[in-house]
Amino acid sequence: MSTVQRKSASSEQKLNVQQPPNTVDSLQGRLLTSSAARSLAVLRISIGFVFLWAFLDKTVGLSYATPSAKAWISGGSPTKGFLSSVEVGPFQSMFNAIAGSWWADLIFMAGLLGIGVALTLGIVLRIAAVSGVVMMAGMWLAEFPIARFTSTGASNGSSNPFMEYHVIYALVLVTLALCYAGNTWGLGRMWARIPFVSRHEWVR
Repeated sequence: MSTVQRKSASSEQKLNVQQPPNTVDSLQGRLLTSSAARSLAVLRISIGFVFLWAFLDKTVGLSYATPSAKAWISGGSPTKGFLSSVEVGPFQSMFNAIAGSWWADLIFMAGLLGIGVALTLGIVLRIAAVSGVVMMAGMWLAEFPIARFTSTGASNGSSNPFMEYHVIYALVLVTLALCYAGNTWGLGRMWARIPFVSRHEWVR
């Protein structure tokens, strides 16, 4: 082998050795096209806005779902109306009992704000996904679409016994987290470079 060939082979070996392992960017590049990544980014920001809007509406009363007189800052309860009206499912009495309690209001509102901010910025998506799945599961149990009738004998109004919007939201949150959707039009890449985050996959 000539000197030039040996140098060329040595350079190729160095390039191969110096190639980074499966980083977030390289992993996403293998799984997603740029169009798919942008579509997921739009979906992420849209779902984030849903959570943030719900938080703002219940906090200050934007007069859509929540009138200003029933806003959280006006002494209203973000959970009382929904949980006290639960009339179906095996957890009906539990939901009725905690309706309007300060800790239930605090957990619910913190969840809306935290998930909304995480999705909008594109960071801590895995924690946001787990939190969102827990929240959606609780709301699904409260509405309990499996039952056709409430405890009073009235129609539950359920159009699908399982696959309804709470389940869809939960699946979307998990998909966004697994696809590193915060890397596009978000702070996901910057967040991943933080030493603690780079060492702990679960906080990405």
